[in-house]
Amino acid sequence: MTTKQRAYLKSLAMKMDPVFQLGKSSMTPEFTKAIDEALAARELIKVSVLKSCADDPKELAVLLSERTHSDVVQIIGRKIVLYREGKDKNKKIQLP
Repeated sequence: MTTKQRAYLKSLAMKMDPVFQLGKSSMTPEFTKAIDEALAARELIKVSVLKSCADDPKELAVLLSERTHSDVVQIIGRKIVLYREGKDKNKKIQLP
């Protein structure tokens, strides 16, 4: 992903609300599956890491991106933005 593409995705993510909240139960297989399904439907999602979660948001972002085969667009504080390009017919976001 180029810096221009990443900047474009960041601008889209600024207007979004978090789709998921990661709490004290941290990463579960069900949570990972839900993130995967959301990425298939939306391509770009924002995840909020609650203060009750003891894990580091940066480590969680890397783990989520590996498990869902997505890219980490940005991590700001306790917010994670993930992007995964959709299939040809389901493509919603056109990258520059």
